[in-house]
Amino acid sequence: MTVVERVRASVAPLLADLGLEIYDIEHAGGILRISVDKPGGIDLDSIALATRVVSRQLDHDDPIPGRYTLEVTSPGIERPLRTPEHFERAVGQPVNVRTHPDAPGDRRARGELTAVDADGITVRLEDGTERTIRFEEIERARTVFEWGPGAGSAPPRPKRKAHSS
Repeated sequence: MTVVERVRASVAPLLADLGLEIYDIEHAGGILRISVDKPGGIDLDSIALATRVVSRQLDHDDPIPGRYTLEVTSPGIERPLRTPEHFERAVGQPVNVRTHPDAPGDRRARGELTAVDADGITVRLEDGTERTIRFEEIERARTVFEWGPGAGSAPPRPKRKAHSS
């Protein structure tokens, strides 16, 4: 059993009791990053509670040899897509996909994720065409947050009256 599998087995039931689900677990370079989510989104209080519960459980079970830094976080607005389950949850959303250099076609595909099957994904590109990409061809993928009309722009400044002296 891998470190990630041991950690998942150890903490998933506790997080489920808190109404949280594990979105992803990464263990690399002395960092254990656990991304958690819940329906309707996650808040800082939930992340703080999850951090305390997970830390206590990992101290008890000790599933990781050596020293590591624990990070409990949300997957964020622009979520990484690494597993078939991640892609399935993102169907209908805009995505950015980067393929390995040896994959056929352009290395970048941006558009709406329209389908997921056992072999890969289908993206409706911004030009309206569809592209099928096999999972093994994907180097990196994430959802894309798109601002609505006028979002992110500063409100208009009030006009100043000229003063005469």
